[in-house]
Amino acid sequence: MTRKNLFAATGLVALVALSSVSSASAGDSHAGYYYPEPQSSEVYASPLSPLPNANKRTRVGFTVGLDAQQRKRSHAPDYHVFAKGASAQKMIIVATTEGKYNTLFRLRALLAAMSAEARLSPLFQKSKQPQNLNFLDLARLTGFTKVTITDGDTIAHRIDIK
Repeated sequence: MTRKNLFAATGLVALVALSSVSSASAGDSHAGYYYPEPQSSEVYASPLSPLPNANKRTRVGFTVGLDAQQRKRSHAPDYHVFAKGASAQKMIIVATTEGKYNTLFRLRALLAAMSAEARLSPLFQKSKQPQNLNFLDLARLTGFTKVTITDGDTIAHRIDIK
């Protein structure tokens, strides 16, 4: 093999490898920046529809409100919540404590705890059965379509909300 052919073959292998890496996260520009590539995913079918006036500002305000609640506590926040995407339709929840939410079960437990807090919200209290609603329903009301939750280190789980 000539030096020119070797160079061309090496370049082709590098190009194929690079394209396979970028196509894996092509649908998620936040993977690799805020969290690792999600290892698991699910679809959550909410019984609720987004509020008619839900928009980007609503979703960003919602995450700012959640962050403000965290800061009122007597200890450092266990997690941070962000609204990302062109219309802020993607919610990202990143744990900030080493080893605290390092399994899928612990991440789901965090969502369950967030559900308990959501049931106390005035929006849910107007519902006939707030005990049947959860945090993902509140996210749906505000117009979020995806929630990615991560330990901020090695594990990430994506939930598509329909």
